[in-house]
Formats: sequence, C-alpha cells, structure tokens
Amino acid sequence: MRTRVKICGFTNVDDAVQAGRLGADAIGLVFYPPSPRYVEIEQAAAISEALPAFVSVVALFVDAEPDRVREVLGRVRVDCLQFHGDEPAEACRIYRKSYIKAVRMRPGIDVAQLESRYADAAGLLLDAYHPGLPGGSGSGFDWDLIPQSRSLPLILAGGLTADNAAEAVAAVKPYALDVSSGVEARKGIKDAAKMADFIRITNRAT
Repeated sequence: MRTRVKICGFTNVDDAVQAGRLGADAIGLVFYPPSPRYVEIEQAAAISEALPAFVSVVALFVDAEPDRVREVLGRVRVDCLQFHGDEPAEACRIYRKSYIKAVRMRPGIDVAQLESRYADAAGLLLDAYHPGLPGGSGSGFDWDLIPQSRSLPLILAGGLTADNAAEAVAAVKPYALDVSSGVEARKGIKDAAKMADFIRITNRAT
C-alpha cells in the first residue's frame, strides 16, 4: 500500500498549489490562532479553491468552540477535520464530517484504547509530545511506542524530514506521513525543493 503524504501548515496559495502539483495527497490548514501557521478564513478559502483536483483539505483545530468549526466549514471547502486538543469523541463527530484525532505520544499512552474511543475516526495521527505545544514543534518521538496491531489508519507526524521519511515508512508502516516544519523555509512558508524531496522519498519507500 502506498504511504500517503499530508503537508500541514500552509499560509499562502502558491505554496499549497505547488504541494498539490508535486503530489501531496492532502494539505493542512491551521485554525489555531497561537500557531505561527495560523490562517484566516478568507485566505484558507482562497487556498482551498486554488488547489488541483484530488488534493484533500484538512482543517486543524485545537479545542475550538463548535461555532468556530461550523463557521470554517461554512466558508471553506474542507474534506476532513483534524482535532489536535483534548476533544472527546462526541465533540469530534457532531459535525458529521470525516475527522482525524491527533494524539501526542509519550510513555503510558494506550493507542488501542484511543482507537476504541475514537472508533469512527478516519485515522489517528500520532505526534510528538511537547509541553505547551499541541503540534508543529518539529520534534520526533520514540516509534517503539506505536503498536504493530492497529484498528484505524495511522498517520505519523513529529520531526519528519526527507532524511528520515524512508526510515519512518519502513519502521512504522503508516497509512500516511504528516510533515510541516520539515519542509519549510521558515514557519508557515514552505520550501518547494524540500516538499519535492519528501514526497519523492516517501513514494519510493512504499
């Protein structure tokens, strides 16, 4: 099975369109104001409308109020929601939209229990734990914490770059890799060469 590639944290149309043309399966838009990759609704709508065909749009939220999520859904073409905070399963499913639940990995996390709790999720995204940061830290985590047996598609994030993408595919066998800072020129601005390398190496490793 081919490992998909999601690139997260776009803030402008040109970078997102370039990612799609390079072969990214999905792009992530961050609706979490403290993030340096935060995007306003108007810009998010422009990015979504400009994408090539068959590139999915994932909207990322961190413990957002339901009205805020609905506002985004009403104004931006979104294919999937990503919840990166402490949202319980019932809060994730009220929008009747495909969703991903992000998990910040550290010793003691029971992935199987989370798969059961979020059984209707489109996938679990496993990211690095960093105090005070819900994601996008650029840090990795110990892949040995990931169980071999899974009931949901697993999306691997945290500290990924072109240098370790092939190793990640071989070691974890994820459904998808999710990269943000690892393909950036600076926070929120993507580097076309880094995106191309990451996608090429991931595709070649599967």
